Amino acid sequence: MRRQPKYNFFKNSTYALKGLIDIVKNETSFKIELALLIPVILIILYLNIGIAEKILLFVSYFFVLIAETINSAIERVVDLVTLDYHKMAGQAKDVGSSIVFLAIIQAVVVWIFILFTT
Repeated sequence: MRRQPKYNFFKNSTYALKGLIDIVKNETSFKIELALLIPVILIILYLNIGIAEKILLFVSYFFVLIAETINSAIERVVDLVTLDYHKMAGQAKDVGSSIVFLAIIQAVVVWIFILFTT
């Protein structure tokens, strides 16, 4: 059985912040998506729609950031295992990329649906 230290919310939060800082420093796609968050928020605030729609627009975009984070984690684990080309390593990275791709499609569909039906 694995020995784990007692759960500590503040200590675990520092791990999460370290990971977030690292991804902001090292992942170009995440930097771009994070930079787009400001205009996205401004657009959402400007739109004359209900609060539920505004929340849905925000969450749909924020999910892209979450997907990018998952993709980065997958890529790092694969690179930890091997830097050499391996078919399964490539497939794992491709699946990680597909998570981001699907999140972007989902966000676009939600935005189109809300902007053109309200």
